[in-house]
Amino acid sequence: MSESFVGDRENAPLPATGDEQLPLTGERTVPGIPEENYWFRRHEVVYRDLLPRCAGRTVLEAGSGEGYGANMIADVAVRVTGLDYDISAVEHVRARYPRVEMLHGNLAELPLGDASVDAVVNFQVIEHLWDQAQFLRECFRVLTPGGELLVSTPNRITFSPGRDTPLNPFHTRELDAAELTELLEEAGFTVSLMTGVHHGERLKALDAKHGGSFIGAQIDRALAGEPWPAELTRDVEGITVDDFVLREGNIDDSLDLVAVAMKDPVQ
Repeated sequence: MSESFVGDRENAPLPATGDEQLPLTGERTVPGIPEENYWFRRHEVVYRDLLPRCAGRTVLEAGSGEGYGANMIADVAVRVTGLDYDISAVEHVRARYPRVEMLHGNLAELPLGDASVDAVVNFQVIEHLWDQAQFLRECFRVLTPGGELLVSTPNRITFSPGRDTPLNPFHTRELDAAELTELLEEAGFTVSLMTGVHHGERLKALDAKHGGSFIGAQIDRALAGEPWPAELTRDVEGITVDDFVLREGNIDDSLDLVAVAMKDPVQ
């Protein structure tokens, strides 16, 4: 799913064309849009780095959005089921990514049986949910013993600093690492990894180039509703997944939190 505020195109998934293109609403990121490339790559790197955990498994992506991530998972998984509440997204995924078995449903009541999947993927979605605890309990229910829940979400500390309410209007509650850990443990999970997405060296240089915040420069232009300067557009288009790094250190300084939580294999 994943949010945006608004492709190195050579490495991007082929953009949908005509009626196949999902609208860019700000609630999810969509591949193949130049001004969206920073957010797309920031989300794509988590799929890339956690993909080995889906290898040889049956996987549910809960909140699959445009579907590019579920399609990446299909490269390594035995079976991938996508689930989304937005019927237009469901129809889009069915038409564009036929390897994904797509379901329409509510994340608070997953339409799967108990212990029916080996992994649940939930990237950039939990911050959109009103009942996060109920969703996590449902993830625990549908996972096999020893199965894993893979979660990413914006780090509240850096995404909406100093705010009582989220900056993104589509978010209901953002979390820091301690809050996410607490939610996962209350649902019955053991958190085996808590890491975070950070800017690599090239993005740090772009932060300095664009007045201290490359993100801020993009948000300012998007909110202004004006054409982007050519230099900013070029810099955004040139971002790749290799410009981001996942690391466990300095978790409170991370851009996005990435957690791996396990259901106890002895049930």
